[in-house]
Formats: sequence, structure tokens, C-alpha cells
Amino acid sequence: MSESGEQGGEIILYRTEDGHVEIQFRAVDGTVWLSQAQMAELFDRTIQNINLHILAILKDGEVSEATIKQHLIVRTEGSREVRRQIQVYNLDMILAVGYRVRSARGSQFRTWATTVLREYLVKGFVLNDQRLKDPGGFDYFDELLERIREIRASEKRFYQKLRDLFAAAGDYDPASQRSRTFFATVQNKLIYAVTGHTAAELTVKRADLTQPNMGLTSWKGSRVRKGDVGTAKNYLSQDEITDLNMLTTQFLDFAELRTRRRQQISLSDWMTATDRFIGMNEMQVLTGVGRVSHEDAERIAHERYLTFDEQRRALESMRAEQEVARDEQDLLSWEPTDAIYELEQIDDGYEEE
Repeated sequence: MSESGEQGGEIILYRTEDGHVEIQFRAVDGTVWLSQAQMAELFDRTIQNINLHILAILKDGEVSEATIKQHLIVRTEGSREVRRQIQVYNLDMILAVGYRVRSARGSQFRTWATTVLREYLVKGFVLNDQRLKDPGGFDYFDELLERIREIRASEKRFYQKLRDLFAAAGDYDPASQRSRTFFATVQNKLIYAVTGHTAAELTVKRADLTQPNMGLTSWKGSRVRKGDVGTAKNYLSQDEITDLNMLTTQFLDFAELRTRRRQQISLSDWMTATDRFIGMNEMQVLTGVGRVSHEDAERIAHERYLTFDEQRRALESMRAEQEVARDEQDLLSWEPTDAIYELEQIDDGYEEE
């Protein structure tokens, strides 16, 4: 028997300290939800016992009925698909039940939920600081740092942090074209330091119809689409991505330190500081705006994509036709086995009688 939920949500796993039970919490709307059956398994009690506790909690007004909602589940039982609504309860109710069951599992869960789980629901992450400071066995700290760099260097995070840092510049105006151009120029300088090309130049150089996936190394979804081909970072190799992430996070630290020291400088001063920062890393410093504009790069990439997509569709159509032809050939060359032939003889004999 299999079971699946119709309502989405992230799954969080919790394993009891004795290792005998593993519970899947569904995180939705900033909390987690369990059914009575799951709470019974979590706290090592019967469903009837959990139900009595819930009724008493509601009667005492310890929590409100807002902690309860309906959840649609789909169960496959044999050849039938059975749908039904069950009641699920959020973390406030789960904790309230945990206080009343008076079991070792209840105490263990409350400790975990009020520290680890609540921090995760609020912040989106939980770190075991002591283990990271004093590693033993396998050490994943470098992997953690690399993932943090990738998140911090992502475009939305990067621009958000730059806006926060450079807002202190005396001539910063978020509505001005000059300020918007400034952010793009800083990112261009960082990409140029790693690749020797501006973002636009890199797009035009690497958007290659002769390469698989048009030369892209990353894209959204299951296949390359038009919206992917105009983004320069999608063409970077893994080594280039690692270098760019490291350089970007170093630059953000560099800029934040200058801001914390309350150095009041203009946007042009910031540009000079950016060049100096890149030079200190012994990397290439971009002067000027490059040989290709953003608009031209996007137009060229999209034109190439149209040709690439036509070729891809034609190739997919040809492969589909070849597959159909193979299936037809297999049918034409198929011969019944002796066992099937004997069965047909038996059937024929049965019909004659």
C-alpha cells in the first residue's frame, strides 16, 4: 500500500534517539503538521490516547482549533485509488500533546523541536556549531563553505547586498540610471577578472550551435530554453564558477568592511576601489565597457537559439521516426515461439470439439 499527500510542502525527517522510529514532518505555512497516527508513533502511545489529549487541550483552551486543518491523502489499495480527508495538527498542538504524554520520547522531541526545528522554520537552516568547530571523521566544512559562497554570489543576493552597502555613497540614487549601471559594471568587472571577457562578450563567444546544449553548462528546467542563453554565468565551467564565487564573496567582505569603517565615498570612488581589489588578487582589471553591448549579446544569443531549437526539434523528430520504424521492423520479424504455437493448437482443438 502506498500513500501520497495532495498538499505540497517540504519534508523534514526526525529520528528518535533510540533509532526505532523515523517521522516525516510536512512543513507548510511556517510550521509542521502531523496526523494523530503519526503523533502516536512519535510519542509511543495509542491513537486513542493521543485523541484524548487533543480533546483535553482544546477544552482547556491551551491551543485553538486553528492548529488543526484538513489534509487530503491518496491511497492505492490493490487496483483502487482511495481519497479521503484526515485531520492534521501543527507544531503548537504537537508540542502541547508532547507535554502531556509524559514519555521519554516526548521530552526528546520537545528539546529538538524548540531548538533545531524552530530555528530551521524561521531561518531556513540549522548548523551544529560545535561539530563544525571540532570536526571528527568526515569533514564537510569546505563543502559547506562552497555552498554558502554559491548562495551569496547568486545574482539576487549579490545585488541586494550591493544595494545595502553602496546606499551610503554620497551620490547614490536608487532611481537613477547611473546607479543601475554601477551594479552591472561591478558584476562585469568580476566576471572579466575570472574569464577575460565581459558578460556580453562571454555570451557571444560561448553560445555555440555546434556544441551540446549550445555550450551552456547550467540552465533551469530539464532542457535549454530561450531564457537561459542570454545569461553569461550559464556558460562558465565549474572551475570558473568556483573562482567567481570566491572572488564575489571576498569582494562583498571587502566592501562591507569599508562600509563598517564609515568611509564616505562616491560611486566613482567605489569603482576605483573595486579595480584595486581585483588587482590585489592579481587578476585582470576591466577598463572601459567592453566590445559587445548587453543588448547585442542578448539579440545574438536569441537568434542562435532559434536556429539551435529548430535543429533540436528536427533531430528529435528524426529520432522519433527511427524509433517507430524499429518498432515496426520488430513486429514484422516477430515469430511465435513453440510454446505459443502449441497453445494455439490446443485452443484450435478445443474449438473443434
